[in-house]
Amino acid sequence: MERMNRKVVMVAVDESQESLYALSWAIDHLFPAPMTPQDTHEVAPGATILVILHVQPPVHNHIHSVGPAVCATPSLIESVKHAQEESSRKVLSNALLICEEKGVRAETALVEGDAKEMLCQTAEQMNADVLVVGSRGLGALKRAFLGSVSDHCAHHASCPVLIVKPPKASTS
Repeated sequence: MERMNRKVVMVAVDESQESLYALSWAIDHLFPAPMTPQDTHEVAPGATILVILHVQPPVHNHIHSVGPAVCATPSLIESVKHAQEESSRKVLSNALLICEEKGVRAETALVEGDAKEMLCQTAEQMNADVLVVGSRGLGALKRAFLGSVSDHCAHHASCPVLIVKPPKASTS
């Protein structure tokens, strides 16, 4: 990707509402002026580019999670791949819809692997200026056992990482 002094804002999205909130927040705060119709065809030098990144887990993770007694037949593997591809298309489509509603042009990227590692690796490969990730708001104990994608990225990404916390629940 030739940058020509362009800034790259990469936003990680998945099926969670927290990631879509992070995307919306990033657009509202990092892209203050909506694009005009003539802007949608060509990105000017120096413009900020929004890249929406989704990481699809490897198929073998799903097969192993079924249990050791299940034989992974080719048709089962193909079925799981198809379901993942459909899910990824839906995630990216929902994200692009948010961008369209807010008048911001975006590129999409889909990679496969462990989300923690692939977010950092892809941000580096695409020379992202900032990586935006949502936070599920896990407590310290859950974060210690489950791991935190945002925490991993904050410590291992080659660019600054912006972690967008979910909005506080309203007490009405």
